[in-house]
Amino acid sequence: MSMALLAGVCVVVGVVLVLILWAIAAYNGLVSLREQVRAAWAQIDVVLKRRHDLIPNFVETVKGYARQEEKVLTEVTDARAKATQFPIPADILTDPEDFAKFQAALGERGSALSRLISITENYPDLKSNKNFLVLQSQLAGPAPRLAVARQDYISSVQTYNTTLQTIPSRWIAAIFYPDAKVYQTFS
Repeated sequence: MSMALLAGVCVVVGVVLVLILWAIAAYNGLVSLREQVRAAWAQIDVVLKRRHDLIPNFVETVKGYARQEEKVLTEVTDARAKATQFPIPADILTDPEDFAKFQAALGERGSALSRLISITENYPDLKSNKNFLVLQSQLAGPAPRLAVARQDYISSVQTYNTTLQTIPSRWIAAIFYPDAKVYQTFS
């Protein structure tokens, strides 16, 4: 075998090896980004569950003081039930319709809870109740954590979706990860 032919074969093998390594790195990058999105979503889920768990205690505390506000208390309870019982499909992050329904349920719950909190301003005895103050503080606590979790999720989704939809990662995804879909984000 001549030296020129051997050098040519080595160059071809080298190029193929570099392409294979690049494809592996691109695929692993997509998987890593997908897992970051899922982890960010899990953080949102944890904060929301914590907040949902506090609502019944808050409603019960207010009930004792605000009998005439029964309608608002019922709305809060119903909105919480709707938000917590919303069946979260496995593909919610990639299904725009399901994601919109989830967002609507959370918005309804938040709106009802805001109305309840504004009503409590009319009850000075309630505002001085130790249980009420503790619950109100605990209910307000998750809001900043939820904002941070949402921002982390949105950032992770943006990075993942951009990587998934740009070349050359798009080619790698089409070959090795054909079921990859863009994730939905909060509007």
